[in-house]
Amino acid sequence: MRNNTDKTIPPRHPWIEAMRLRTLPAGVAGVICGSGVALALNNFQWLPALICLIFSLLAQIASNFANEYFDYRNGLDRKGREGFRRGVTEGDISPRAMLYATSGTLAAACLVGLTLIYWGGWILIPIGILIAIFALMYSAGPYPLSHHGLGDLAVIIFFGIVPVTLTAWLQYRVPSTLTAALLPAIGTGLLASNILIVNNYRDVEDDRAVSKHTTVVIFGRKVMSWVYLSNVVLGIALICGPMAYLNGNNIIRTIILVFSLIALASGISIRSSMLHSEGRQLNDILKRTAILLLLVTVTVTLLSAF
Repeated sequence: MRNNTDKTIPPRHPWIEAMRLRTLPAGVAGVICGSGVALALNNFQWLPALICLIFSLLAQIASNFANEYFDYRNGLDRKGREGFRRGVTEGDISPRAMLYATSGTLAAACLVGLTLIYWGGWILIPIGILIAIFALMYSAGPYPLSHHGLGDLAVIIFFGIVPVTLTAWLQYRVPSTLTAALLPAIGTGLLASNILIVNNYRDVEDDRAVSKHTTVVIFGRKVMSWVYLSNVVLGIALICGPMAYLNGNNIIRTIILVFSLIALASGISIRSSMLHSEGRQLNDILKRTAILLLLVTVTVTLLSAF
């Protein structure tokens, strides 16, 4: 039986809770991995990388705010749920305040993104518009992606392929950069999608009750636990393998490959713990999944600097 007694007490910082800090490594990892590709190609530029990082975090926070607002408006949340405390549903934050926060954060992300035109040119305008639309379409619109089994694919694209390739390309604008970044980008997206899998694994009963068709609702926990494992194996391989290849130092290559085995063992251990966890215990699994993503991208990027 669920114990929700502690959820009757509002959190000290409901807005910080609404940002869902445990998920933010997904927004950071793509930019870090893209910077790692630029480092491996000896063309790292810190300023566009930093701006990409700020833009990515703002866009993700805006998406998290939008998810909370629109799920509340559509009646998909209930009080005392096991996952992140929903400030609007619990009465900690007014719906209007959350809507304003969503709009303001998304506008701030767009303003930050506009500065990247200096490095990437006007082609970034349609790309930025697409990212802003995704931030809202994930939970809003006539066909919310997260409600129809498309959330995982959206995460692979917008937390993996887009930020990794875009960050790398802004630092070294030649076609070969996109080629070098593609496999690590897919790997980053796969590891990032595991964060969503754990989130939906935890919320499967709540989501099923309100006809929110996540992949865990559609395919079941057992299937998605195997998807989680395959994402770990493929994700780590697609990040570490190409990054080791790009590095001309055989010692660093060896270190990257050894690290990949350690990371793989960690991912397998996290998946094993997930199978034996329920309710709020899965919040810790989600955090560990996010840390694994961040650890892999940060470590490989740092090694690429040598």
